[in-house]
Amino acid sequence: MRPSNQPKASTNRVPRTGSGDPLLKPREAAAALGVSYATLKQWILSGKVKTVQTPGGHHRIHESRLQPLLLSREASTDSRERFRAVSGRNQLIGTIVEVRISGLLAKVVLAIGEQRVTSIITADAVREMQLRKGQTAAALMKSTEVMIVRV
Repeated sequence: MRPSNQPKASTNRVPRTGSGDPLLKPREAAAALGVSYATLKQWILSGKVKTVQTPGGHHRIHESRLQPLLLSREASTDSRERFRAVSGRNQLIGTIVEVRISGLLAKVVLAIGEQRVTSIITADAVREMQLRKGQTAAALMKSTEVMIVRV
């Protein structure tokens, strides 16, 4: 028995339906898709993403319903066509594994295969691009600089 002044141990179990398909919270689904929470909420309200509601009225998304959206995003991120307006040709696409904001600056770490690329950029740039762990991004290198672009 635990004393009443200690918090209850939390569990991070993902709820599952009878079919075993995990149910994700909207923020978890947004992170998995690499979009903002606001974008996912718009998709839910417009019917683009189907949800189930908890007894409390909260949205939950079947993980399997994200697959079509993930496949369409993968097809668009594999192409370098989206970077045609950028003159830098040294581009490495990876996954954001760390974003740390400290004052005016931010540290962004991309995983590209087994390698890591770290860039120090402004905190404003991180907020403007809404960079989050788990998103796809590109490191653009110009001689002594590495720039981060949200993709």
